[in-house]
Amino acid sequence: MSPNPFSIGAAASVWWAVLVLKGSIMSSKLYVGNLPYSVNDASLHQNFSEYGTVTSARVMTDRDDGRSKGFGFVEMGSPAEAQAAITGLHGHTVDGRALVVNVARPKEDRGTGGGGGGGYRPRY
Repeated sequence: MSPNPFSIGAAASVWWAVLVLKGSIMSSKLYVGNLPYSVNDASLHQNFSEYGTVTSARVMTDRDDGRSKGFGFVEMGSPAEAQAAITGLHGHTVDGRALVVNVARPKEDRGTGGGGGGGYRPRY
C-alpha cells in the first residue's frame, strides 16, 4: 500500500492545529458590532473598502420590522485586508458609537429547537 500523498504527518498536524488555535491563520470574515442604526449595507461596504476588497457587507436586520440589529458582517478579499480593517476600524467612532471589529466566529449549532409548548393538560 502506497503512502497517502495528502497526509501531512502527526507532527505537522499538531503544528497546524496550534496555528489555527492561536489565530495565525485568520479568516477574512469580520464581525462588526455597535453599529449606529443609520448604517446600511452600502455604507458598511464603503467604510471597509478603504482597507481592501470587500466581498460582501451585510447589516443584520430584524425579520419582522426590517430595522437594524446594530451589528453586521463584512467579508474582505484576503486575511491581510481583514487584519488591516480590524486595525483601522476597531474602536473607530461612527455617529458617537465606537465600532467593535473582530474576526467572525463560526455560527454555533443551536440544535433542532424543540421543547416548549406542552399543549393542554387538564387538572384533576
